[in-house]
Amino acid sequence: MDLAAVFEMTVPTLEVILRGSLIYLGIVVLIRVAGQRETGSLSIPDLIVVVLISEAVSEGFSDGDSSLTTGFILVLTILGWSIILDALAYRFPWFRKVLKPAKRPLIENGELNRRLMRRELLAQSEIEAQLRLQGIESIADVERAYLEPSGQISAFSKR
Repeated sequence: MDLAAVFEMTVPTLEVILRGSLIYLGIVVLIRVAGQRETGSLSIPDLIVVVLISEAVSEGFSDGDSSLTTGFILVLTILGWSIILDALAYRFPWFRKVLKPAKRPLIENGELNRRLMRRELLAQSEIEAQLRLQGIESIADVERAYLEPSGQISAFSKR
């Protein structure tokens, strides 16, 4: 076994970093445009999407270079961009608004925001399930509820 060949790159380092950067940033933009709803836990269809995106872009990351060095550079590139974007969102409020979704009003005085429900593909049964988890039995009992950036619903019942 040729140990040196395991680490030998066939694609220039700068190209690997550029490919990793463009793919990562492109996926971030596409997911942000696709909608606000991110959930704390992945459903089976969500997991399938993640796996398929991973498979679809895997070759584009390294142009066929499967060396450990290329893989490590790609991991560092992706983690670096993740840290940079989080730092920019922390430092600049305007960037946070672009990168991270804000809470959005889902229920006001017992009335559902149907427009938001359509935009986020939220069924009334999903909303009711999340309300039940918070001890609220009916949408009519809700003074205000928000769709949070995490995809969860925060609700305040009428007193």
